[in-house]
Amino acid sequence: MMDIEVKVKLIRSIEGQAELMPAYATPGSAGMDLKACIEEPMRIEPGQIAKVPTGIAIQIPNPYVGGFVFPRSGLSSKHGISLINCVGVIDSDYIGEIICPVVNHSGKEFIINPGDRIAQLVFMPVCNASLVQVEELQETERGSGGFGSTGM
Repeated sequence: MMDIEVKVKLIRSIEGQAELMPAYATPGSAGMDLKACIEEPMRIEPGQIAKVPTGIAIQIPNPYVGGFVFPRSGLSSKHGISLINCVGVIDSDYIGEIICPVVNHSGKEFIINPGDRIAQLVFMPVCNASLVQVEELQETERGSGGFGSTGM
């Protein structure tokens, strides 16, 4: 198990809103729920993108860990609500507010209410690569076969 301590700053709070601090829903959860820090319900029309603030900023302790913001599977599968960038990357040197670019892929409007869980934050190891330019790459069994080259 790899545990890290991540500092969290509450950027703002909305009166009457549930606690904004991200939390794991269950002991086995990989991601912490991120909540909408908005003063009133936000309407997202079909095909519309909305930047939803979370009201928090984090400080990751080292460059070998990244924060990754994923869609919530329930919102995606039940309502067609996802993140336009699929996965947001929070670098260890970013200390600004976490904003979630939510998109409505469904055919009907969707309402995000203050305090709604809108995404999930996962911390994962990151490897920094040193790139070496070469003239040739070593042959592999797969070679340069792309999409679908290993079967369906």
